[in-house]
Amino acid sequence: MIELVPGGNTPLPDGTLTLRVPGPFDLSALITGDSGKVAGDADFVFYNQPSAPGTRLAGDTLTVEASRLRAGASRVTLVVSPAEPDTPLGRLPSIVLQVGGPRGQALARFAPPPPRQETVLLLAEIYRRGTAWKLRAIGQGYAEGLAGVARDFGLEVTEEPAAAGGAGAAAGATGPAAGGRGAASEAVTVVMPRPRTAAAPAAPPPPGHAPARAPAGSAPPGPLQDFLTRVNSARAAAGAPPVQWDARLADAARTHAAGMAARGVLGSESADGTSLYQRVAAGGYAYLTIGEHLVSGPPTPTDLLDYCLGDDGSRRTVLDRAYTHVGLGQVPDARSGDVFWTALWAEPLTPQGLARCTAEVLTLTNGHRAAAGLRPLAPDPRLTAAAQAHSADMIARAFYAHTAPDGSEPWHRAAAAGSPHRAVGENIACGQRSPAEVVDGWMNSPGHRANILKPTFTHLGVGFAGGGSAGTYWTQLFGG
Repeated sequence: MIELVPGGNTPLPDGTLTLRVPGPFDLSALITGDSGKVAGDADFVFYNQPSAPGTRLAGDTLTVEASRLRAGASRVTLVVSPAEPDTPLGRLPSIVLQVGGPRGQALARFAPPPPRQETVLLLAEIYRRGTAWKLRAIGQGYAEGLAGVARDFGLEVTEEPAAAGGAGAAAGATGPAAGGRGAASEAVTVVMPRPRTAAAPAAPPPPGHAPARAPAGSAPPGPLQDFLTRVNSARAAAGAPPVQWDARLADAARTHAAGMAARGVLGSESADGTSLYQRVAAGGYAYLTIGEHLVSGPPTPTDLLDYCLGDDGSRRTVLDRAYTHVGLGQVPDARSGDVFWTALWAEPLTPQGLARCTAEVLTLTNGHRAAAGLRPLAPDPRLTAAAQAHSADMIARAFYAHTAPDGSEPWHRAAAAGSPHRAVGENIACGQRSPAEVVDGWMNSPGHRANILKPTFTHLGVGFAGGGSAGTYWTQLFGG
């Protein structure tokens, strides 16, 4: 294992890398090209948007697979900030970066000089040098906090009104009581550039408004029947129910694989900016949960499955008990001959599934309130309707914020749904794949946690929608 000093670098092996910083810290990552600027919201990975192509954040660990970064990405910068906002890093335990390789081996360790008053530290960066990737230790502090980092990397920074804030793209928003005005928050909200559409807003679809099963008679083409048989054999051995072939998922997978093959690059977005999740939704499959494999190289479906079952993370997706449908697409790169694959695994959206999912968010939320000695929140159908509409609206109008494009705020939406509550608060999140993951993310963010543990809140509505650029959009709407 190599001990790095500021400015030191070391070559990295191919495969998945792990970067861990234990302690009372929040990790985030900024993905950039040679310009040093982000290309959009998907390039910011943090507790409330924990994944991007080739990167995923889970607790104190960021995993990076350089070969799966978005097209044009040449650098991943790791940022460390205190879990409690505005706390100088010098008051916290020493920061130590532990870097692991694809086989679990220890590659490098970096303990930067102790910071003083800085509240954010650029810790290290993974960068491309020719065709290889290297790790460089940085250890650069920012006295301006995340706002200074954001500006340097090309993000827009605004003050979020009426928010109990953590630094991040979706700090929890708390509205004023009736007859009052909310005080401006001192927390910084990072607002990424987002696409705008000229089309009129689409009405949010009602929950479960999609076929819940694969099209009648849907079956994989002959060569893929063996793939499905072997998948279900592996699932049966693991105690998971079988999955069915879904033609809509297969069409979306095939189209996405063709886009990757045309560019010779793995990624969750096509050249025109269409995400894989938008493609699935546009094809008529509304999902409650979704997983994907984006792979190049294996020549046959059997080889692809062997590859997926041989990697712990990929294997968990294949064997996930939640998934009921699968679709697979393959397209060769005409230049290299490599086969590009997209495998999609999903559970369809149904009214029953949506109710189960949102009820689990409420249960987990109330578990944290009970641990803090607070009374549980009661479900509220009017807050639920407003929360569900906001999650769907963020997909329909391609935005991610508490303030909608028409200027409406959480308390406006609650009142429009008929809520009588005097105080209203909202948490939003995107990209999380389960109720447990999204509630954990909120609890790890001071602003969102403050809403969850606010004693004066008595009721909660939860909304969920699948699609858009991030794949999943969650809303908690509190009332009291």
